Formats: sequence, C-alpha cells, structure tokens
Amino acid sequence: MNHPERKKAKRFDMPGRSREFTNLVYSGVHEDPAGLWESVKQTQNKFDPPKPEYNVYFGEMHGHTNLSDGLIDHDTYYRNVRDLAKLDFAALTDHDHGGVGKPELWVGNPSKWNIIQETAKKYYEPGKFTTLLAYERDSYPYFNNMILYFNDHDADMVRGVRDGEITAQELRALLARDDVVVIPHDTYSLSSGADLEHMELDLIPPLIEMISRADPAEYMGHPAFKRDTCCEGGYWLDALKRGAKMGCIAGSDDHDGMNGRVHEKWGYPGKYPGITGVWAKENTVEGIFEAIKSKRTFCFMGGRMTIDFRINGHYMGEEITLGKEEHANIFIDVQADTKVKRIALVKNGRERVCLMGPTHQMVFDYFNEQETDFFYLRVETEDGRYGWTSPIWVTRK
Repeated sequence: MNHPERKKAKRFDMPGRSREFTNLVYSGVHEDPAGLWESVKQTQNKFDPPKPEYNVYFGEMHGHTNLSDGLIDHDTYYRNVRDLAKLDFAALTDHDHGGVGKPELWVGNPSKWNIIQETAKKYYEPGKFTTLLAYERDSYPYFNNMILYFNDHDADMVRGVRDGEITAQELRALLARDDVVVIPHDTYSLSSGADLEHMELDLIPPLIEMISRADPAEYMGHPAFKRDTCCEGGYWLDALKRGAKMGCIAGSDDHDGMNGRVHEKWGYPGKYPGITGVWAKENTVEGIFEAIKSKRTFCFMGGRMTIDFRINGHYMGEEITLGKEEHANIFIDVQADTKVKRIALVKNGRERVCLMGPTHQMVFDYFNEQETDFFYLRVETEDGRYGWTSPIWVTRK
C-alpha cells in the first residue's frame, strides 16, 4: 500500500487497492486477459504470511465419567473420544469431590486419581492420540469450577486449606506454576460465577472455557446462549476489556458419554459439543500442553472448523509490539465443514468492527485506539454454529 495519504483517508484497507493491483487494472489492452486476471488475483495474496509452522489438532477438554458424576467408565470415555468423535487429544476432567455421596478423587489406595493417571498413560499414543491429565476443582469464592490441566501424567492433585474453596494466595501460586494450566468455566453463572469485571487482574486465569453446550461465555446476550441464570461481569469480554490477557478453549462438559459428538436430544444449540483447536508442533503431551499454555487456541461448536488468524505473522495468543507507523496486517483463513455465514473481526470488545463473507482475507488496520488493542475472530456458520479464536494483543510504540 503506497499512497501517502491512505492513513488519513481510511481506517481499514485491503490488498485489492495496492499500487501493483491498480497498475494491473489500468494496464490497458492486454494480449492475455486470462493471464492478466491471474496476476491481479496474485497481487491480493502476496501479503499473506507463509503456511503455518504448526499443525492443527482437535480435542475434547472437558468430560466426566462414573468416577464422579458421569454415566460411562474411564476406558469408554477415551475410546469414545478417540474412535467415535475421532479427535486428536482429550482430557478426562472428573470432579475432585468424586460425585456427591461418593469418595473424593484422592481417597483410597489406589485412589480414583491413581486410576485417572493410569488411564491417561494407557491411552496415550504420541503422534496419534494425546491424553492430558486433568480434573475439575471447586474453587469458591473466585470461581465455581476450575479445570487443572497438567503436563505430566504423574502429577499430584492440588489441595488447599479447605477442599472446595480457594484463597487468593493459593490461586496466585497455582497460576504461577509452569506445569499447570488453570481454566475456569460457567463464569457467568448467577449462583456460582466469577466477577471478572472487578477481580484483581493477576487472579484471572490465562484462558476461559468459551462454550460447552449452549452456553457461550463471550458476552451476555449471545444468541447461542440458552440458560436462564446468568449475570454481568462473568463473561470473556468483561475480562478482556479490563486488560486481562485471556485466551479461549472449549469442551463438552458432557456427562452422558457423548463427548465431542453431536447429541441430538439436546436440540439447538445444546446438541453441539465444544471442541478445542490448537496449533501445535506435534501431537504429544508436550506439544498440546505448550500450545494451550501459549493460547495458540481456537474453539467452536461441533463438527470441524480450522481457523488461522495471524497479525504481522504472529499467532493467536501472542502479545506483539509494532512501531507507531506500522499497521496491523490481519490475516484470516477459515475452513469449515459447512458454509460460513460471516466472520466478525472483534477489536477492543466491539462486537463487529468489520464483517466479511470470504473466508480467506487480509485486512490492514491503520488505526490504533489505545495503547494495546486486542483482536479476535468470531465465525458464524449457516447452520448456527460459532467459532472463536484467542486474541492477539497489539501494542504500538
């Protein structure tokens, strides 16, 4: 983009108005019209970044078995996710209380936690199917539930002063650990949610569970949200607008054994499971855990969706710094198993900074609104499903 006054005249721009593009359009009579059009198209893609240096993998991050309050056993859980849902990785996340009226996960020898550890090892096939050791921890008063994901199949559970509760000191210590990723869910719940609008920023975890079934935590009033008990302050955008560096994942939170799969009995939108996509170097515990911890994640409702979202070559989840005269080169590539209705580029929490139909785009953003802007994508398909990316944070100095 070469016009010296472009930043005075435009807020957003696209490669279709580069000077090379304009020169080709105004090149007069051409002996090879088809070749000319091909050259015109190529100028619109020349700003695209190289192919991703990572691979995309899909996983189930939240599910329960009869070790707590689910219907199926732990072996069936992993087999269902691997063989029926055909996902690349999974975490079994039973409740630490072990189900009301049942022994807690840490009780017994072997304990339920020992069984969870051994089952994760049993179904782990590096390069083919990855199992993450995890469990769901009650964490009143800061969060109703947090899921703890470990980078080691032999990790110990994290218990505090009082089971079912957590103190600010304990939460800070947990968030500071390199071997654990802490992700809350149901943060919008009226009875047991979180106040992300007022909570100290260093107590907000690095990611949020965006959706399980029928409960997107993006913002209050989302069209795919069907529950009737919720409150302001517990949504993803409430945290992001305050400056929290929070990415997103998804999981089914399924108790019926339908993890990662469409469950027709729940109707729309509850029939669609939450699925997490990651950009990782390899399908191993180390690779998947690193991608999640780096927030190189996106998530969506059911089926399959691949989202490549980069700014100036940097991936979702990154915090980048540009010079004051640099503009943000926003690359968008979406592939889905059904027709994409629209893609919304969300900037600094405004629901629709710009909308687009084509699923492969480069957008130039010339205007910085605050010291650090955050961007993410919301994808909507024709059949009513949604997908989201973790944000990219852009500081201009």
